[in-house]
Amino acid sequence: MQWETVIGLEIHAQLATNTKIFSGASTAYGAEPNTQACAVDLGLPGVLPVLNQEVVRMAVKFGMAIEAEVADTSVFARKNYFYPDLPKGYQISQMDHPIVGLGHLDIEVAGETKRVGVTRAHLEEDAGKSLHENFADSTGIDLNRAGTPLLEIVSEPDMRSAKEAVAYMRKIHELVQYLDICDGNMQEGSFRCDVNISLRPQGQTEYGTRAELKNINSFKFVEKAIYGEVERQKEILEAGGSIVQETRLYDADKDETRSMRSKEEANDYRYFPDPDLLPVYISPELRAAVKADLPELPDTKKQRFIQDYHLDNETAYKLASSKELANYFETVVKQSNCEAKLCSNWVTVELLGALNKSNLSIQESPIAAPRFAELLKRIADETISGKIAKQVFEFMWNSADSADDIIEKQGLKQITDSGAIEAIIDKIIADNPAQVEQYLSGKDKVFGFFVGQTMKQSQGKANPAEVNKILKAKLKR
Repeated sequence: MQWETVIGLEIHAQLATNTKIFSGASTAYGAEPNTQACAVDLGLPGVLPVLNQEVVRMAVKFGMAIEAEVADTSVFARKNYFYPDLPKGYQISQMDHPIVGLGHLDIEVAGETKRVGVTRAHLEEDAGKSLHENFADSTGIDLNRAGTPLLEIVSEPDMRSAKEAVAYMRKIHELVQYLDICDGNMQEGSFRCDVNISLRPQGQTEYGTRAELKNINSFKFVEKAIYGEVERQKEILEAGGSIVQETRLYDADKDETRSMRSKEEANDYRYFPDPDLLPVYISPELRAAVKADLPELPDTKKQRFIQDYHLDNETAYKLASSKELANYFETVVKQSNCEAKLCSNWVTVELLGALNKSNLSIQESPIAAPRFAELLKRIADETISGKIAKQVFEFMWNSADSADDIIEKQGLKQITDSGAIEAIIDKIIADNPAQVEQYLSGKDKVFGFFVGQTMKQSQGKANPAEVNKILKAKLKR
């Protein structure tokens, strides 16, 4: 039987506020355990939550960016469940009246664009963290994270493959960083997702029973977890069994999922409006202020790069996928005054290649954009060739010297004097009569031999265009 995979994602993005959603406690990462959880976060008797206005602004900003319905009024509710890292015995979240309603995102997979619906995005507080390392027969509880603001982004079940799910997750990841509402740091847990997966016979409209894979914080692991879970469900169904609706944990070390607990429904949590928090009203003034603050978004930037810089779709997508990378590229174009194609090639191939090799982000690049622009200027004005520029780039990567200083110190300036190049070529032709005869008899590949010898004799400094021009003139048939 042919099976269709149905996937929906629930993405949890920690909002980049300085303080928590309902208290003034710090949200800074890495503090000593249980040093950033105040009385409000712990739910001690007599305390009252006070809503952080900044989280509302950030949620509205996200809603506008995905062209979603932003509610005039939203309501906080208590989601009741008992777990060691939830000190109040309930989580403040939103249920019936979320701040962001229906919206959408467009993703690209294998050159095709697909629209994925966003069901809702609601505000809630994060729980604490259970720690199992270094505890032999017990579990440690760190409540520093309790009360950290989250935006939970719930997709429609519109994805049909692991590739689509990862593309959607990446798109949300790019977007929240573009909007400056989440740092997107997956290692620190500020961006993670739950994956809902079910299978149904090809052509069937009714959904199958879903399993939820909990708290995955890596694009690679999301993809691997989906592949593994699809195979697990397929084996069960094809053996005549049925899927149990449950929450499962993905074990990256074993590359498998395992059952955690039966999947709860909304009524299991006994939601009710939080009596300590008033409904949130989104004023026209706040809407206008947020709209005015929206940056140029990735899709719009990509299209502008294609139109203004004449880049191909793949290159424009790569450069626009990160706000910092896009800014770096545009700075290089403007300050070098070089063709955008030259700039994009060097940024996406040489620079990104070196960054990936060193496991660095664009923000951590040892070569700042203005310095990188100087290098490209010297390629454009033929001070150095593209091949020599790679040597200069390596020196720049490992030092603070400018491109001009390196070219001067290392004696890398390109030879453009046609007389000097002609003298080198005359000697090579005189020393290699057999190769000259082969070329004149019609063996065109031998031309490359002469180019190579010329570049070798000039230590790579001869202008390639000038070399080709003089060689063609000297080796006329």
